[in-house]
Amino acid sequence: MMLTPNKINWFTFFKLPAAWWSGVKLKSINEERCNTSVRYKWINQNPFKSMYFAVQMMAAELSTGALVMSHIKKQDRPISMLVARNKAEFTKKATGKITFTCLDGNKIKSAIQNAINTNEPQTCWMKSIGMNENKETVSILEFEWTIKAKS
Repeated sequence: MMLTPNKINWFTFFKLPAAWWSGVKLKSINEERCNTSVRYKWINQNPFKSMYFAVQMMAAELSTGALVMSHIKKQDRPISMLVARNKAEFTKKATGKITFTCLDGNKIKSAIQNAINTNEPQTCWMKSIGMNENKETVSILEFEWTIKAKS
């Protein structure tokens, strides 16, 4: 069964309620890329009249994590996933609608295959870039995913 934006958005409602209430939505996903978005509003603001950094982190993590989940779902054995580390760079105030794009689907696919082939844990850094409606970069967020094939 393929993951779709609708299925992931329902998943956030039940399993990631902070992201759901903040307005984080998955917009599109395929083998190689994933797009999420979130709009600046009262519930996700900071005192500086922009989006709170943690909301941006949730939207960016979802753009990487949905790709991980999608590739894991295609395997015939259980595989665990966990964020080990992250890095963030905030370059501009996040106001309006921010879209996060991750293009690392092939990287995580390879890491999952290596975890299965070697039966050793693998790590994979995935990047998500947040852009405003004017196509200006507001944040660059990276997540190190650990992948382990279970016996």
